[in-house]
Amino acid sequence: MCLSIPSKIVEILSDNYAVVDTMGVKRKVSLDLMPEPVEVGDYVLIHVGYAMTKMRKEDALESLKTYEEIIQKLEEEGEEI
Repeated sequence: MCLSIPSKIVEILSDNYAVVDTMGVKRKVSLDLMPEPVEVGDYVLIHVGYAMTKMRKEDALESLKTYEEIIQKLEEEGEEI
């Protein structure tokens, strides 16, 4: 199973790449498979280094909130993340 965490575009690079922030971790991803234009501030889902889908900001923030709750619960239970 693959879970994709919404990632916020923080920079668009000239070579059709973007820098995204995924829960505090920044990385470079390709925009080659994006079916629509994106801009800084948009949220995308990533699969193996490619941005695949643009998300509505409200949906992305709700999803990120859920991930944070899961992480907090695991930490409270002493699980390694």
